[in-house]
Amino acid sequence: MPTSKLLLACLIFAIGQTFGWFQIHSQYVWKWWEGRAIEAVLLFGLPAGLCFWYATKMAIDATDAAWASRLLGFGMSYLTFPFLTWWLLEESMLTPKTMICVTLSFMIIGLQLFWK
Repeated sequence: MPTSKLLLACLIFAIGQTFGWFQIHSQYVWKWWEGRAIEAVLLFGLPAGLCFWYATKMAIDATDAAWASRLLGFGMSYLTFPFLTWWLLEESMLTPKTMICVTLSFMIIGLQLFWK
């Protein structure tokens, strides 16, 4: 299993998750985005979709398992979402529940990367 391909897939998943976060949450960060669903989908949705497509392809090619790809995408969302939500919406990620989820996401990614 090529680790470099999986790491690149993780990075692209994180970029896609970031675009997805802005697509959905930009309306709460900046007043200008309120009610601009079409613009948000066009600006953020297309690059998010491309990131997810390519990251999924890389992950499946590296692991021969669709589930590995799905779990990597899920795990990366628990890295990007808490940070962006804390930074831009000022919601703390330092709650016991969130910290356990973040720890579990690292464990999920670690399992996918290192368990042969």
